[in-house]
Amino acid sequence: MLSVLTNRTYRHLFAAQVIALVGTGLATVALGLLAYETAEGDAGAVLGTALAIKMVAYIAVSYTHLTLPTKRIV
Repeated sequence: MLSVLTNRTYRHLFAAQVIALVGTGLATVALGLLAYETAEGDAGAVLGTALAIKMVAYIAVSYTHLTLPTKRIV
Protein backbone atom coordinates (compact mmCIF):
# COMPACT_ATOMS: atom_id res chain seq x y z
CA MET A 1 0.00 0.00 0.00
CA LEU A 2 2.86 2.39 0.71
CA SER A 3 4.47 1.64 -2.62
CA VAL A 4 2.35 4.34 -4.28
CA LEU A 5 4.26 6.92 -2.23
CA THR A 6 7.38 6.21 -4.27
CA ASN A 7 5.90 8.39 -7.01
CA ARG A 8 7.10 11.92 -6.19
CA THR A 9 4.13 13.76 -7.70
CA TYR A 10 1.59 11.52 -5.98
CA ARG A 11 3.43 11.85 -2.68
CA HIS A 12 3.31 15.66 -2.89
CA LEU A 13 -0.38 15.69 -3.82
CA PHE A 14 -1.17 13.26 -1.00
CA ALA A 15 0.73 15.37 1.53
CA ALA A 16 -1.06 18.52 0.34
CA GLN A 17 -4.42 16.78 0.74
CA VAL A 18 -3.55 15.65 4.28
CA ILE A 19 -2.46 19.18 5.23
CA ALA A 20 -5.66 20.65 3.78
CA LEU A 21 -7.76 18.11 5.66
CA VAL A 22 -6.02 18.91 8.95
CA GLY A 23 -6.53 22.63 8.29
CA THR A 24 -10.23 22.11 7.65
CA GLY A 25 -10.59 20.16 10.88
CA LEU A 26 -8.75 22.81 12.88
CA ALA A 27 -10.91 25.54 11.34
CA THR A 28 -14.06 23.68 12.43
CA VAL A 29 -12.73 23.34 15.98
CA ALA A 30 -11.74 27.02 16.03
CA LEU A 31 -15.21 27.97 14.81
CA GLY A 32 -16.76 26.01 17.66
CA LEU A 33 -14.52 27.66 20.22
CA LEU A 34 -15.26 31.08 18.78
CA ALA A 35 -18.99 30.41 18.94
CA TYR A 36 -18.69 29.36 22.57
CA GLU A 37 -16.62 32.42 23.45
CA THR A 38 -18.92 34.83 21.60
CA ALA A 39 -22.32 33.52 22.69
CA GLU A 40 -21.91 31.26 25.70
CA GLY A 41 -25.60 30.52 26.25
CA ASP A 42 -26.53 30.31 22.58
CA ALA A 43 -23.30 28.71 21.36
CA GLY A 44 -25.18 25.75 19.88
CA ALA A 45 -27.40 27.97 17.76
CA VAL A 46 -24.47 30.14 16.64
CA LEU A 47 -22.35 27.11 15.77
CA GLY A 48 -25.22 25.40 13.96
CA THR A 49 -25.87 28.50 11.88
CA ALA A 50 -22.19 28.95 11.06
CA LEU A 51 -21.76 25.30 10.03
CA ALA A 52 -24.93 25.45 7.93
CA ILE A 53 -23.59 28.51 6.12
CA LYS A 54 -20.30 26.67 5.60
CA MET A 55 -22.09 23.68 4.04
CA VAL A 56 -24.21 25.91 1.80
CA ALA A 57 -21.02 27.60 0.60
CA TYR A 58 -19.44 24.19 -0.16
CA ILE A 59 -22.52 23.12 -2.12
CA ALA A 60 -22.66 26.40 -4.04
CA VAL A 61 -18.99 26.20 -4.99
CA SER A 62 -19.22 22.55 -6.03
CA TYR A 63 -22.37 23.21 -8.08
CA THR A 64 -20.73 26.19 -9.77
CA HIS A 65 -17.66 24.09 -10.53
CA LEU A 66 -19.78 21.30 -12.03
CA THR A 67 -21.71 23.66 -14.30
CA LEU A 68 -18.67 25.47 -15.68
CA PRO A 69 -17.72 24.37 -19.17
CA THR A 70 -14.53 22.39 -19.30
CA LYS A 71 -11.97 22.58 -22.04
CA ARG A 72 -11.29 19.20 -23.58
CA ILE A 73 -7.62 18.48 -24.14
CA VAL A 74 -6.90 15.88 -26.75
